Amino acid sequence: MSTDYQQAREALGARLRELRTEASLNGKEFAERLGWQRSKVSRLETGKQTATDADVEAWARAAEQPAVSAELQRAVHAMARLETVHRSWKRQLAAGHRAVQEGHAVQEAQAETIHIFESGIVPGIFQTPDYARGVLTDVSNRLGTPRDIEEGVRARMKRQEAVYEPGRHFYVLVWEAALHVVRCAPEAMAAQLNRISGFIGLDTVSLGIIPLGARTPFSPKHGFWIIDERLVVADTWNAELWLDGTDDVAHYRKLWSLMQESAVFDHQAHRLIARARASLTLS
Repeated sequence: MSTDYQQAREALGARLRELRTEASLNGKEFAERLGWQRSKVSRLETGKQTATDADVEAWARAAEQPAVSAELQRAVHAMARLETVHRSWKRQLAAGHRAVQEGHAVQEAQAETIHIFESGIVPGIFQTPDYARGVLTDVSNRLGTPRDIEEGVRARMKRQEAVYEPGRHFYVLVWEAALHVVRCAPEAMAAQLNRISGFIGLDTVSLGIIPLGARTPFSPKHGFWIIDERLVVADTWNAELWLDGTDDVAHYRKLWSLMQESAVFDHQAHRLIARARASLTLS
């Protein structure tokens, strides 16, 4: 969870505990009044469980303060907004990789222009099945989430159809380091690099590579996508950030433009991709 989200959950828990205390009931007595397990009362009060509208409405009644129900529900709704911005990978992937891929496809299907920056991974729209399989398997292993790898790979490949649709344009920047991070067998990685080269010159794609030795205006800490100048999806270790505020979108658009100044294109990009391929140890 994000710090803001967890702090909001803990603040609501403290308010719930205050209401129970004012009712002169201990946790066991309050749980009995609600018809809940005592552990649920404890989890809500300590911010370890997210309260629902129904939970806080019942809590207000049990505390004999029904008038505070609206206040508590506003707090629940504020938390929901924070959770929409900060989308925990573990929570998203509880339903598997396919659901996540299809969710992104919905946003991308509505877009005419997408700006992409990736610092450590080949963008999903360029990935081969073998590379995508390696990435999704690593994610499942790291987070302990469902391993619907093949369904996730198929859904990711389906997303790539948008690259070939007239009327769309993908402006893509990739840090050269991403070409050297091997996420599958060397032979499969070579095929992945060949595939990236194939996108150079495509009418719907503008692909730039930022050389390792290039002067950059900031450290490329994480990747992000800007969808139609209306939504930023930024990828972190444990979550995605979905940002639709005007200032946020403008900030990330500026970051993308600054990075573009350090990128090389066309034959120079081909040269960097070939260098990465030559560094592989093939059998």
